[in-house]
Order: sequence, then structure tokens, then C-alpha cells
Amino acid sequence: MARKYFGTDGIRGATNLSPMTAAMAMKVGMAAGAHFRRGDHRHRVVIGKDTRLSGYMLENALVAGFTSVGMDVVLVGPMPTPAVAMLTHSMRADMGVMISASHNPYADNGIKLFGPDGYKLSDADELAIEALIDGEVALAASADIGRARRVEDARGRYIHFAKSTFPSDLTLDGLRIVVDCANGAAYQVAPSALWELGADVIAIGVTPNGKNINDGVGSTAPDTLCETVVGSGAHIGIALDGDADRLIVVDEHGKVVDGDQLMATIAGGWARQGRLAGGGLVATVMSNLGLERHLSAQGLGLIRTKVGDRYVLEKMRGSGYNVGGEQSGHIILSDYATTGDGLVASLQVLAELVRAGAPASEVLHRFDPLPQLLKNVRFKGGKPLEDPRVQDAIAAAETELDGKGRLVIRASGTEPVIRVMAEGDDKAQVEAVVDRICDVVRAAAA
Repeated sequence: MARKYFGTDGIRGATNLSPMTAAMAMKVGMAAGAHFRRGDHRHRVVIGKDTRLSGYMLENALVAGFTSVGMDVVLVGPMPTPAVAMLTHSMRADMGVMISASHNPYADNGIKLFGPDGYKLSDADELAIEALIDGEVALAASADIGRARRVEDARGRYIHFAKSTFPSDLTLDGLRIVVDCANGAAYQVAPSALWELGADVIAIGVTPNGKNINDGVGSTAPDTLCETVVGSGAHIGIALDGDADRLIVVDEHGKVVDGDQLMATIAGGWARQGRLAGGGLVATVMSNLGLERHLSAQGLGLIRTKVGDRYVLEKMRGSGYNVGGEQSGHIILSDYATTGDGLVASLQVLAELVRAGAPASEVLHRFDPLPQLLKNVRFKGGKPLEDPRVQDAIAAAETELDGKGRLVIRASGTEPVIRVMAEGDDKAQVEAVVDRICDVVRAAAA
């Protein structure tokens, strides 16, 4: 059954346009609150947000929705998504909510929901909530309306948690670190945690004004970070996104290090320590073939999933892996967190840097990525991937790349676009294969 409101990561859209309106947020609060009312105890929901202007509006609307069905609300203010997940579980809450559109511009916003275990909701829970949004929700009796309170020490709780994931026998003394918080949810907690561990911290993207989240800063725009690292003589740069659930690193030369290299670094270190579960890691179909070959050379495996961190986590939980993530830097370390956590992942990377006593450019460059090319083909209607001409072209390309590369063809889940990606040892061959398939898809979609 297709979902009406929920996408791959909660409900998301441009604010004050359906579905991201105050009225919808109140309905979501009512529906989710009703869904998670189980038993006669006082029910509780934790609500966090990033720094978007619309966060005030949506936060208050959600509070109205939850309290109207008898749920108490705990407000923690601007906090990373993983912090909300952690606090939901720590406070024994019945559910958690993060108001954020992650790496999107400030005009967008979103609502992410967590269950009492701190994990994002299942498809079944989301479908049940959608049915309640469009239906009638029973309101609490006047005497049973929920209360709301703000917890002032939530930031300190998360900082303490994040620091506890860093090896107790190490410090960050002597490391100059530039941290880019994207003017987002981690603008206070990330620099504080790094400083408390001993680092010389240079913080950028820490002056949110409601409209500058992800604006020329953060993991999706690392140029400022690169310049600051080189200009300040820093040992390493760390970039988070708006809700701090993903991480991109910059080495001392200002070169960007993506999620594939970071996962390889963490997995390799954990394997040496005997901590790596599952004998490898979980990544999506978009991770570079170079990562797969690098892991294989160490006797480690790579399990691939569809694009989306929820699918990575699903495979990790189902198959017993404790490291997984995406090339984009959404890294999940299930020993510590129930979702991607950019700060916690950065601390594992920094631990490897400290142990090695070598420059970031040496420690974090684990493999040479294979040439990779991604092109999008927009279409107006129909199902081009079901066209026999397209299927024949894909089959021919797979045969051509066999043993020398790989091909990933998928339809976008959010727009009428076919994504054609190939990678291989021969750059010219990769380009030719992608162009050939794109031409056939265009012809089929005409």
C-alpha cells in the first residue's frame, strides 16, 4: 500500500504548503499520539527541532496535537536528530519527534517520528498513523489533557553521551579541528563535545538565524570548510548537515573525504579491535565498487541495500551488523545509536586518527574510488524501465561491465526521474555505457 504523507524519512515539504502546514502538524501529533497510547500510564513524547524559522510554528502545532489526545510533551529545543532518538529511549518516552528537513534549504521542513526504542517507525506504524490523520481521533477528556515542559539540560545529556562513545584511553589534545555545524541543530553540542575532549576547536556554521541552515555551509556545501581547514592549518575538518545525522570530513589539504572512505576507516579499525560485527558493513547500491574491493582484500564483506538509511538499518538489525551507512555520510553505528549520528561517527574517525599518529590524508584515504558516473533522465509518464528496449540495453551493459564494474538503474522515489549510474575500471567505458542507456530510456519515454 502506497504511503500518502510519509516518504523515505518522515513527512517533508515546503512550509506553509501542504503537507507541511501547522494544521497538518497538529493532525500528525493527534494521530501519532493516539497510535502510541498503549496502556493507562501517563504517556510522554520528546520533541526536538533544528534551527529553521518554521520550527517554532510546527513545534507548537505538534504540542497542541499531542496534548489534545492526552500525551505529555518534553521539549528539548534545537538538538541533533540522533539526540532526540537517544533521549526518547533514555527518558522512557512512548515516542520521539524531530522537526527537521535535514540537508534541505530553510524553507523546507519535516517531521520525523521515533518509537519508544529510539528507532524510526516501521511502514506499518506509518500507515496506521496516516489512516488516523485522515480519520477521526478521539480527544482526551478535559482532565486528561497533556502537559508540556521544556528540559533545559538536554544538550548536556547528549554531549555526555557523545563523549562516552570516544575511547576512554584517548584524548583530542593537540588536534586542531574545524567543525562546520551547518547553522543547524548541532551548533552548540558539537563544538562543546570536541572541546571537552581536548581539541583546539574552530567552529563555523554556528550562527543560526532561522534562514541560513545549510546555506553555503555544512556537509552539502563543504567549500568554506575546506578553505578554513587550509587557512587555519587545522589537522582535520568535520562537516555536519542541518540535523547532524550525517558527516563529511575534510583532510589537512582541504580534500573532501566521503562516507565510503569514512566507513572503511571505522570498519577497519573496529575489525582490528575485534569489535566489528557481521564480518563487514552494510551500504547502499550507490557506494563505490572500490570500497567493496578494499573490504574484500581484508577479508571483510559488503552487503548492499536500496538507497535510504532506513534500508541500511533494517539490514543491519536483521543480519547482525554494527557498521553501515551511505556514501553521502549518513553513518550508522548501532553499538551507540539507533540512527545516523554525525558527531558520534566523527569521534570514531578521530579515534583512528589519534591512534595512527599520522595525517588525515594518510589515515582516511583507504582506497582509490573507481570512476563513477550518475545521470538522470526525466520522463513524463509510463514506466520506461519496463520497455523491452531498455531492458535489452541494461542486460548488454551488465554483460559488458561484468568483472570490470557495475551498473545501477533505479527510478526516483520522489520525482519522475530514472537514475542511471555506472562505475568501472575504464572511465571511457563507464561514460559510454551510461550515455547509451540514457539514450534508450529517453527514446522509450518519448
